[in-house]
Amino acid sequence: MDTKALKSTFDRDGFVYLPGFLSAAQVTEVSERLKRFIAERSASLPPEHIKFEVKGDGTTLKMLQDLHVYDPFFADVLFNSTFSKLAEDLLEEEVIGKTVEYFNKPPKVGKATPPHQDGYYFMLKPMSAVTMWMALEDVDAENGWVSYVKGSHKLGMRHHAFTNTLGFSQGIPDFGIPADTEKEVFFKTKPGDLLVHHALTIHRASPNTSEERTRKALGLIYFGASAAEDVAAKEAYVKALNQTGP
Repeated sequence: MDTKALKSTFDRDGFVYLPGFLSAAQVTEVSERLKRFIAERSASLPPEHIKFEVKGDGTTLKMLQDLHVYDPFFADVLFNSTFSKLAEDLLEEEVIGKTVEYFNKPPKVGKATPPHQDGYYFMLKPMSAVTMWMALEDVDAENGWVSYVKGSHKLGMRHHAFTNTLGFSQGIPDFGIPADTEKEVFFKTKPGDLLVHHALTIHRASPNTSEERTRKALGLIYFGASAAEDVAAKEAYVKALNQTGP
């Protein structure tokens, strides 16, 4: 990778797209590890680390959080990998790996991810952080592709409000103004493709409207070493994140 070019694109747009970041073999290994983890460990996870799109329906698994805490394989992915090196290159400082997450949008019932900025949840000063999203299968408009508002990371924090969406409790209520839609970029991705965005970049994901396709992905979050976390604000974020709503 041309690190200088990547950094330039990241600073300009607030995100970078890296097709084929992991090989097919590496994606298979990650997917198999996830499959094994779900089968063997998910039932024992605390409720704040596992979420289902439809409450009580085990076939609608939506999210697993903090995988690195429970499995050394995912700890290595977070702390000792090309992902952490990329985060350092983009933030131009040492980074602290915060979490590895599994995301899925089950067919027909996978809800949209509301437009938001991760930094609203992170509560950092300075706002030195990146989120990574890696496709584990083909993703397009039908099953929940991701989009970013180009350059939105330069405009500061937008107002957020409660969304009633499990796992994404806060969103931008006035999203959809021309400044958003005219600069929004959607990504059709294949397994192993990686998207990385700044903590202030506005992004969202479509619902899964397909009849039988899932939409599985891996997420990683890194904070820059210079970023100081507001502990009280973060506790409030965690509480809001884990609200199930009606």
